[in-house]
Amino acid sequence: MSDDVLKLLQSHRSIRKFTDQPIKPDLLRTLIRSGQSAATSSNLQGVSVIRVRNPETRAAMAKHAGGQAYVEEAAEFLVFCADLNRSGWCCEQLGTPMAEGMTEHFIIATVDVALFAQNVVVAAESEGLGICYIGGLRNNPVPVSELLALPEHVYPVFGLCLGYPDQDPECKPRLPLDAVLMEEHYQPVNPELIAEYDEVMRDYYQRRTHGQLNRAWSEDMPELLGKKSRPHMKGFLGSKGFTFQ
Repeated sequence: MSDDVLKLLQSHRSIRKFTDQPIKPDLLRTLIRSGQSAATSSNLQGVSVIRVRNPETRAAMAKHAGGQAYVEEAAEFLVFCADLNRSGWCCEQLGTPMAEGMTEHFIIATVDVALFAQNVVVAAESEGLGICYIGGLRNNPVPVSELLALPEHVYPVFGLCLGYPDQDPECKPRLPLDAVLMEEHYQPVNPELIAEYDEVMRDYYQRRTHGQLNRAWSEDMPELLGKKSRPHMKGFLGSKGFTFQ
């Protein structure tokens, strides 16, 4: 692997301010083709990508995602969907209906989406573009699905803002490698590694907010996991045919 590729992969930032420069159509299609080249379980290719250009739809998407203005402002906004509708159609055409509600089918389609999108992101960043994933679409998946006319067996996993950066934020530090790379079997949490990372993150937030925020990574976890998160998703997924058997 070349040093340029390593540098690119290790320099990812979320970009939330974009210039007005459009993305050339041929480049956008090249990015999507790069996504299609990602690994896919059993060649399912359980992904559909919806390009949203209508300003009114963009504004509604931004609202449903929690008021994230960059959904409206980015040169391109894509919604990545886990899609079993297409494969299910093939099953019907060949006289063998798709088994309903299989958890494994849901998992492989969702994983396919993540792999596809990350290929798009790496390709985009290699071309000087910036990106921001928008998981906030899952705050309101029903109206988002209605806006996109998503059929049964298709759900919006996340959105993606794409455009030329109008900011140069610092890379957010990650956990120490030894906290995530384990030998032979799962290792207990190492308090020293977590404490080390907490201090790194405190320094990062202090710089990022000019001293306004003093927060550690471990302190974020109760806020993230100590309360119910999008409990509506189970019912929504069930309404789309993902009933987890």
